[in-house]
Amino acid sequence: MDLYLMQHGESKPEEEDPERPLTDAGRATVERVSSRFAGLGPRLDLVVHSGRLRAEQTAAVLASHVRPEEPARAREGLGPNDPVEPVASWLGETGAEGVAIVGHLPFLDRLASLLVADDERAQVVAFRMGGLVKLVPKDGREGFRIEWVLSPELA
Repeated sequence: MDLYLMQHGESKPEEEDPERPLTDAGRATVERVSSRFAGLGPRLDLVVHSGRLRAEQTAAVLASHVRPEEPARAREGLGPNDPVEPVASWLGETGAEGVAIVGHLPFLDRLASLLVADDERAQVVAFRMGGLVKLVPKDGREGFRIEWVLSPELA
């Protein structure tokens, strides 16, 4: 399975809008990263998000670029402070070839660290708003390795 982890784009501050939608700059960043990603020809069977508006909007943009026939969908357990072990187990059960998870910090950091280093506190990659990280299974071993990082500055 190829696993893609994407932090939501820049969102409005809670004081300005409690729903915290993407800012114009955040949406533009996500569009740029998603377009560059689509150019790589990824196979995605599933795009899931936390259900929070900023993640939902980010996931909708991503899905529209790589699998426009299937919208992204919300999945419980992807909130900023949710435990990562249930999601790691779920990933092994999906049978999917490609999955994208759009979410938040610190959840994404802890999930990547668990999958790569078997220690959710390892901080194996620095996520950026609107950035995308590709994880692939390790050769002949359990867990994943980081294949690449697409930061907003590179898109």
